[in-house]
Amino acid sequence: MADSNQKPTALDIKPATGKLGVLTPGVGAVASTFIAGVLAARAGLVKPVGSVSQTAHIRLGTREEDRNPLIRDFAPLASLDDLVFGGWDPVSNNALEAAKHAGVLEGDDLSEISAELEGIVAMDAVFDQKWVKRLDGKRVKDLDSKWDQAMALIDDIQRFSTENECDRMVMVWCGSTEAFQTPSECHQTAEAFEAGLKANDDNISPSQIYAYAALQSGVPFANGAPNLSVDLPCMVELSRSLGVPIAGKDFKTGQTLMKTLLAPGLKARMLGLRGWFSTNILGNRDGEVLDDPDNFKTKEESKLGVIGTILQPEVYPELYGNIDHVVRINYYPPRGDNKEGWDAIDIFGWMNYPMEIKIDFLCRDSILAAPLVLDLALFMDLAARAGQNDVQEWLSFYFKAPQSRGEVEAEHDLFIQQTKLKNTIREWMGEKPVTHSEAG
Repeated sequence: MADSNQKPTALDIKPATGKLGVLTPGVGAVASTFIAGVLAARAGLVKPVGSVSQTAHIRLGTREEDRNPLIRDFAPLASLDDLVFGGWDPVSNNALEAAKHAGVLEGDDLSEISAELEGIVAMDAVFDQKWVKRLDGKRVKDLDSKWDQAMALIDDIQRFSTENECDRMVMVWCGSTEAFQTPSECHQTAEAFEAGLKANDDNISPSQIYAYAALQSGVPFANGAPNLSVDLPCMVELSRSLGVPIAGKDFKTGQTLMKTLLAPGLKARMLGLRGWFSTNILGNRDGEVLDDPDNFKTKEESKLGVIGTILQPEVYPELYGNIDHVVRINYYPPRGDNKEGWDAIDIFGWMNYPMEIKIDFLCRDSILAAPLVLDLALFMDLAARAGQNDVQEWLSFYFKAPQSRGEVEAEHDLFIQQTKLKNTIREWMGEKPVTHSEAG
């Protein structure tokens, strides 16, 4: 019988030596804000607020032991000083141009790092307007064959690694939301996907070509948008056979972050929910893309799945079995990147008396997303050095529609996700998981 007090065996994690290349398909508002923030943080101009990997502590052992280091001091993460940035974009020439166009950062926040940002030149993108109708790609690879596009991306990855003397790389999708689709025959196996690339299968989207190129290059891939990309049988097969971690999907930032904070509280107190109406107004490139019904449907599917998974209507039908959950997104150019999310929530309590909750979250979408890109890059690199492959479900904390490793749907409760994330790090480092009160 195993000793319950015995610590788990630490994984043999390779050291984070040398440079880590962080590649982002999409050098727009999110990616440029992420890059600018890292540059500013390592220059000592700002603190990396919102980054769990950089600012959160992790309790080890019992509370009485008073061991509570920063995650970055406990786990062997890459240093911010070792990050090298690159990416592809169909519109912007470089990260500075992208940041100025997005209008997320202002004045001195850009001026002190403008030379570094301007030096991060975007590579020509794999782009197909069929998937993003509201964007007009100008900096696009002149290749009609999807197989040739994939090979060109693989060449880009290798060239970037060589020119920047990278020891390792990760890829985080920061591009636009693609039009809605469901898996097709070409997505069922790696062999079928490669045949589809060579046959120019209409069901293969640009994000899937990037994911394929990353995995074939041994580069971990995290999907920050709600597109089908690595949540496909063919990509899971490649992840396992090539030994490369994957994770997704859709950064959990504004309105959905609020849902995963509030819904667990309602459930914890056994308060009923009758309806949840959510609407958003936003501008910028993201809002313009989502103004197309096909692209909005992709985002809608991602946002709608959160509440039901947390509240378990099949277990609590009287409380959560009859919920009207509605999501709307409206393109409103004057708002820019400063998205506003309104929620009207109808709950009920003792003796079925109704109550209401109203939320008006005036958030900055890219400000919330940027630290997620950093954390995912560092944690995916950690997973690769720890010899992990397949879906990194422990990173569900960062996603609206987290990808499951098995048949059971991934957890959506933010607080359970946080415990899972920290327990994974604890166990990989040879510490016991926390199974009771989570204190940091």
